[in-house]
Amino acid sequence: MIINSFDNKSESKINPKYGEDRWKCDVCIITFSYVIEQYVLSKFNPQKIGEISVVTAPIPVYKFEYKSKTIVFYKTYMGASAAVGCLEDVMQLIDVKKIVVFGGSGCLDKEIARGKVIVPTFAYRDEGTSYHYAMPKDYIKIKNSDAVANFMLNHNIPYIEGKTWTTDSFYRETINNMNARKAEGCISVEMECSAFQAVCDFRNLDLFFFLTSGDLLDAPEWDTRRVENDLSGTQHDSFHFDIALELACEI
Repeated sequence: MIINSFDNKSESKINPKYGEDRWKCDVCIITFSYVIEQYVLSKFNPQKIGEISVVTAPIPVYKFEYKSKTIVFYKTYMGASAAVGCLEDVMQLIDVKKIVVFGGSGCLDKEIARGKVIVPTFAYRDEGTSYHYAMPKDYIKIKNSDAVANFMLNHNIPYIEGKTWTTDSFYRETINNMNARKAEGCISVEMECSAFQAVCDFRNLDLFFFLTSGDLLDAPEWDTRRVENDLSGTQHDSFHFDIALELACEI
């Protein structure tokens, strides 16, 4: 069974290669948003330091300086397997220990406003990738959630903490599964959090993860909670990159 896939007794057939010529940086920020990527390119004029080869298209990796910190930035693909694979590849280009990730999520609680920051505390592992990086358990602890929550509190950014449900298939977020996750305390659903934490634990990296509350599942019918082309309060909102950048400077 997939939950028994974690093997720490034998070597992988393919392993990352960490050369001595990797770019040294303080923090790596990861987004899923093409809008945020364009925002960073236009505002910070970053230097392209390399790219990773992906069959669909190469992913460029950028570096810029901010408040005496060297920040590396790239846009990843959606989904646990793709996002973790990209991180493994990028880590062969850069020498860094701190990873900041932010993205969007579906909301499982109608009381949580659209656009509100969510700080995951645990992630339900309804994806396949994490079971190759961590021993099988239903939930994985998001280790630095307290640090992220304290940052939000100290900067007067409204936020809420809670469990998240990481799934591989957003078209199969069934009513019964949603109700089961809600009963366990999940307030959001997304596609990467549990896998990011698993790979960061395995590779001895520090993950700092937050989400923005988007579409609503906790309703009689699915509610996008935004009008077409309105990006405010979504993961495409540049305000959320600004949060990630300031967080990167304080961790």
